[in-house]
Amino acid sequence: MKKFWIPAIAVVVMGLTGLVAFNSTNLRADVPPVAVSTAETQTHVFAIENMTCAACPFTVKKAMARVDGVKEVMVDFDTKTATAIFDPAIVKAEDIANASTGVGYPATLIEGE
Repeated sequence: MKKFWIPAIAVVVMGLTGLVAFNSTNLRADVPPVAVSTAETQTHVFAIENMTCAACPFTVKKAMARVDGVKEVMVDFDTKTATAIFDPAIVKAEDIANASTGVGYPATLIEGE
């Protein structure tokens, strides 16, 4: 009987850990992204074309995140947008858009400073 409880408890703990991690991500589609700029970073929002499946946002995020100077990328499949936080001393917004375009998802700057 003890052998049954050990895996059951492990599954419950892992499930709760995943639930906490899932809830802590920014998945709220009802809150529009806001352009924020500081002396060290800028935030720009891009319209992304050709996203047709659930895997597309991962490809866009990976391509944009690989650009030197990009600190964070958030892609919203529902609104077909990507928000990039980056260091403008290292990279330009056009370079980030070109990274997405280069993997088949043309990006157009729609908001930023």
